[in-house]
Amino acid sequence: MKRYIIAGNWKMYQNLLEMTSFFNTIKSNLNKISNPHITKIICPVFPLLQKAIDISNGSEIFIGAQNVSQHDKGAFTGEVSANILKSINTPYCIIGHSERRQYFNENEETIRLKWMQLRAESINPIICIGETLEQRENGETFSVIESQLKGIFSDMDIDTQEDLLVAYEPVWAIGTGKTATPEMAQEVHAFIRKTLKSFYGDKAVKIPLLYGGSVKPNNIKDLLMQNDIDGALVGGASLIVDNYIEMITIAGELL
Repeated sequence: MKRYIIAGNWKMYQNLLEMTSFFNTIKSNLNKISNPHITKIICPVFPLLQKAIDISNGSEIFIGAQNVSQHDKGAFTGEVSANILKSINTPYCIIGHSERRQYFNENEETIRLKWMQLRAESINPIICIGETLEQRENGETFSVIESQLKGIFSDMDIDTQEDLLVAYEPVWAIGTGKTATPEMAQEVHAFIRKTLKSFYGDKAVKIPLLYGGSVKPNNIKDLLMQNDIDGALVGGASLIVDNYIEMITIAGELL
């Protein structure tokens, strides 16, 4: 049976009161979202991680971080290590988001180092890749995706038990209201799957591939119906609890 993952990236939104209200509503609507075949993840801001873990108890939602340092410890003001995330039992962490690449100059080597830190602490990475609008218009989508995958995964073995997720987020669709058509998204996801299979053989079949980029309740169904799309990394729509519940409900109806 297919498994879906619906992950919410809250970015720099949702204060403590807003987050508390969100999870209270989730817990009062468990009948709508309870499904063992859907992995539900929310990634709040760093200061609220422990509180999120506490108040999400009983909600069937896993809490993830939005970033991690590539260093294991040291004098790196403002950074958070994988060991610190592990100490509060954070099971997931986003790495390589396009906003980190754009605003903080992260590249494939940085992302690779972060993955190694997460792996050392048995934290599951959500590894983001994707092309810019200029790259797509220049017909460079597949070469960019292949380069990103090679830069991150080259010489990195994977364990069949590792809960590794890859999120394709076309940069031109993040926060713009533009969304790749289901067919466009599937084409890239199929290419990602093929490339990962060239690295790992049949192990790659088990790697969930998420689509991200202006995912909303009105388009998630058509995206999830594609063969190589196993879930969604959702930005703005995941901040609205009714939307998040609706997206989980829609995913459940497809199983």
